[in-house]
Amino acid sequence: MTFDKQILEELAISESEYQMILDKLDREPNKLELGLFGSLWSEHCGYKHSKPLLEMFHSDSPRLLVKAGEENAGVVDIGKGLAVVFKIESHNHPSAIEPYQGAATGVGGIVRDIFAMGARPIALLNSLRFGPIKEAQNRYLFDGVVDGISGYGNCIGVPNVGGEVSFAKSYSGNPLVNAMCIGLLKTEKLVRATAGEAGNLLVLVGSGTGRDGIHGASGLASRTFEDDRELRPTVQVGNPFLEKVLIEACLEVSMSGEIDGLQDLGAAGLTSAVVECAANGGVGVELYIDKIPRRDEGMEPYEVMLSETQERMLISIKPDKLGMIQKVFARWDVECNVVGKAIKSEAIKIFDKGILIADVSINHLVSPPLYKLSAKQPHHLTDTANYDLSSVPIPVDDPNQVLKEMLRSQNLASRHTVFRRYDHQVQTGTVIAPGGDGALIRVESSTKGLAAATDGNGRLCYLDPYLGGMIAVAESCRNVSCTGSEPIALTNCLNFGNPENPEVYFQLENCIKGMAEASDLLNVPVISGNVSLYNETQGKAIYPTPVVGAVGLMEDVSKASDIGFKDVGDFVVLLGGNGLLGDVESLAGSEYLDVIHGVVAGLPRIDMIEEVKVQKLVRNLVNVGIIKSAHDCSEGGLIINLAESSIVGGKGFEGSFEIVGRWDACLFGEIQSRVVVTFAAGKESEFYDICNKHEVPILMLGNVGTSKFVLKDVISMSMDTLENTWRGGLEDDYQSN
Repeated sequence: MTFDKQILEELAISESEYQMILDKLDREPNKLELGLFGSLWSEHCGYKHSKPLLEMFHSDSPRLLVKAGEENAGVVDIGKGLAVVFKIESHNHPSAIEPYQGAATGVGGIVRDIFAMGARPIALLNSLRFGPIKEAQNRYLFDGVVDGISGYGNCIGVPNVGGEVSFAKSYSGNPLVNAMCIGLLKTEKLVRATAGEAGNLLVLVGSGTGRDGIHGASGLASRTFEDDRELRPTVQVGNPFLEKVLIEACLEVSMSGEIDGLQDLGAAGLTSAVVECAANGGVGVELYIDKIPRRDEGMEPYEVMLSETQERMLISIKPDKLGMIQKVFARWDVECNVVGKAIKSEAIKIFDKGILIADVSINHLVSPPLYKLSAKQPHHLTDTANYDLSSVPIPVDDPNQVLKEMLRSQNLASRHTVFRRYDHQVQTGTVIAPGGDGALIRVESSTKGLAAATDGNGRLCYLDPYLGGMIAVAESCRNVSCTGSEPIALTNCLNFGNPENPEVYFQLENCIKGMAEASDLLNVPVISGNVSLYNETQGKAIYPTPVVGAVGLMEDVSKASDIGFKDVGDFVVLLGGNGLLGDVESLAGSEYLDVIHGVVAGLPRIDMIEEVKVQKLVRNLVNVGIIKSAHDCSEGGLIINLAESSIVGGKGFEGSFEIVGRWDACLFGEIQSRVVVTFAAGKESEFYDICNKHEVPILMLGNVGTSKFVLKDVISMSMDTLENTWRGGLEDDYQSN
């Protein structure tokens, strides 16, 4: 059989890759066999353009219970027989086509990755990027995505405790939807994705297989697409109510210790689940495709194997355990069918009513070609790096007016319009809710807590991929450290354009290099993640946007710190950053430069040695009980940091520090490795001693006030005005059109 270019394009198989398949098989594949290759050799499943680069990430830690990339998610020992399981994944392309279902099934998929390992999902986070919300198409995508996340997450009873939302023109038409899930398990109950030994039965549980999601992995995740393409059938459809009972049923059989393996049917559906489990077990598989329940009539084997119908899991068991498994799923009213078995031959053999219709080596399918592409420095970097920031005029407006404009800007205004739609208190373990630096979840029946944060700044990576990648890791860990928790592991989602473009590949390679170096310096391993490439619309790539999810461990959640000011009269102090540094270079890549002047330029900066010191210091100060609040100083600069702490705490601010250099650079410059903390009078000596031991510079900023937000003769605003401006910014833009 000879395949035309259209079929190869549908499967994202190049002509050279098709020749590789012919060489491996020593024959022509049939359509079903070609579909298997297309799915498993796709970027989403095979990581053919990124796997060589991912080797830069190190995952050495005595806490790790599985190697990075070895299982559905990373697993970290947190002591006393417990482990935390977590991962972040993208659902960008599906969300661009059908925002509600794309986002909803992104949540469903990442949750299944967690309970597939025997862990109970305890928290969700997300990282979202859209074009300017004043544009109708971007509002449509924003609404659909947020509703999809809340609609699915709220139904399955997993709290959505944090994340981030950003807006920039580069994401117009190509939103980023990255979902992260955290789970807990007893270490001895860890379940692997394996087919087990020869003779094991393969049991498919959950939803009947439909036509939704066909070519999702190969068609959407492995190529660019245009807005007018008819791609809705490639988007999966979610059923959160089925997912809820599937969680409980799968956890019940996992806890029994009677199953050998458990795997989610996500990207590439049954194809990926069966082949990966077989590869992990070192066995082959016989699959009886006629035994697979279908909810759509007339489905061909090709469609059954490539369907990405949601809410399905594959279980591997010994034959004598089948009765127990069937009873559990019958009690939960979940479909349960034997669809295959593990065999000694290292091949996948697919039968339809006893007739062999596909026979392919497992090794061929899990060994996609790997590409080391050429890299070329993006042409814009010369101009942005050499941009004369001193040419940026100091605003003629009153600083109060500039502050108001910044507070109501889309990337700094309150995210209440987003997270109000999420249930963040279900399971009753949330200690620090959305709206701060990092979320904090109590570990049940323990004093321990797990902190989590997501972070990334595409604009900084656009200006310097290496430093931008480094800053993404530093900020995510800093957010966790501000709660008092020690970062213990990272997950990431790498969102980039077409890697076959040398300039995009340069961005990807250098972002990873910066992220890897930062994680090494902070001694926080990367344990899981996802790569999302080909994020382009009409030939224009998004900002290079690596998103980093950090998880931290706190031994006693009663000592935790949040961002809000607490008591009138408390001292407000800046840690790190060598003071204010009010020079124009601090405006590089800042929100202020973009919002007020419409300029994206300059070179970001970070001193990782200083970063490590500041994070250790803030964790020390929280855990000895000296400070009352801690807030990472990042987007928007120092004055935005102070305003947010005032608003969240319901207290004013009386600033006493002197402006250094340009007032706009001093207030809105985005210097890394800075944290603003507060402490009560009488703690000065102890506070200064600890700061000196950590060799971190500090600067007294003022005191917590009452009803006004004041900085000498520069800023003076009532708390009502400050809060109303901040809370209304995004909401007003959202409703104005």
